[in-house]
Amino acid sequence: MQKIFLIALLLVSATALAQQDALFNQYMFNKLVINPAYAGSRKVMTFDLVDRYQWAGIAGAPRTITLSGHTPLRNPHVGLGFYVYSDVVGPTTSQGFMGTYAYRIRLEKGILSFGLQLGLNHTDINWDKIFVEVPDIRLQGQGKTKFIPDASFGLYYLTSRFYGGLSSTQLLQNEYGTIIKDGVSTYSKLARHFYAMTGFALPVSDQVVFRPSALLKYVMGAPAQIDLNASFLFNDVFWIGAGYRSKETVIFLTEFNIGQNMRIGYSYDIGLNNLTRNNMGSHEIHIGYDINLLKGRMFVPRYF
Repeated sequence: MQKIFLIALLLVSATALAQQDALFNQYMFNKLVINPAYAGSRKVMTFDLVDRYQWAGIAGAPRTITLSGHTPLRNPHVGLGFYVYSDVVGPTTSQGFMGTYAYRIRLEKGILSFGLQLGLNHTDINWDKIFVEVPDIRLQGQGKTKFIPDASFGLYYLTSRFYGGLSSTQLLQNEYGTIIKDGVSTYSKLARHFYAMTGFALPVSDQVVFRPSALLKYVMGAPAQIDLNASFLFNDVFWIGAGYRSKETVIFLTEFNIGQNMRIGYSYDIGLNNLTRNNMGSHEIHIGYDINLLKGRMFVPRYF
C-alpha cells in the first residue's frame, strides 16, 4: 500500500508535476491519442482499441483503455476523428473524450496535416482506497473533482514510407481537482505534454520490410523520455520487433494483419530497474479495424 500512497500523493499534490499521459508501446499503431493531425491519414475509416496493463502484480498499478476512430472525407483536405479513454492508477480514475479535426495539404511528395482536438476530462479519487500510517493534510480533506475542457494540437507529415510529427496535449493546463482542509486549498492541474515522432519503412526484400521509429516525450518538471523501436514486416502479414524506452525499459511487440481490414497486436515490456523485482512486466493488446467507407482503392500494406 505504500506504493499506492506515493502514487496518490503525486497526483493530488499542488506542487508535483510529472508525466500524466499514459504510456503506449504500440503508439505507432495508435497515433491519434498523441497527435490529432494523424486523423484521416490511413485513407480509410480506422478504429483502434488498446488495453494496457502496466506493472502486473502490483496492487493499484496503472490500467489504460483507449478507443479511437478517424476517417478522411470526400473533401480530400479534411480528416475527422475521436477517442475515448479510461486511465486508472491506484485510487484515481481519469476519463475523457476528445473530438478531432485535421486539415490536410497535399505537397509534392507527401501530405502535411494540421490537427486540433477538443474535449472533456474528468478525474476522480476514491479516498477509501488510501491507507496511511501518518496522516497528511492532502489525504484528509474534502476532494472536489469536475469535468474540465481539454485541447491538443499537432502537425503531421506523411509519405508512402516516412512520417514525422510534432504535437502537444493538455494545452489548457486546467485545474482538475481541489482539496480543502481547514480553509487551505491545494489543487492539481493537467500538465502540458510535448511529443515528437518519426519513422520510416525500408524494403529489405520482396518479403521483408524494416521499420524503425522513435518517439520523444517531454513535460515540464520531469525528465524527457524517448522510445526507440525497430520492427520487421514479413509477407505483408506479420510484424515483430523490439524497442527501448529511456529509464531502462525493454519492449517486445508483434502484430498480425488479418486480411486487408483487421490487425491484432501484442506488446510486453519489462523494466531493468529496482521496480522489476516487484512486478511481472507490462502487457498491451491492440485491435485495429479498417472500413473502406469511401470505396476508394485500398493500399496494402499500410506501414503507418
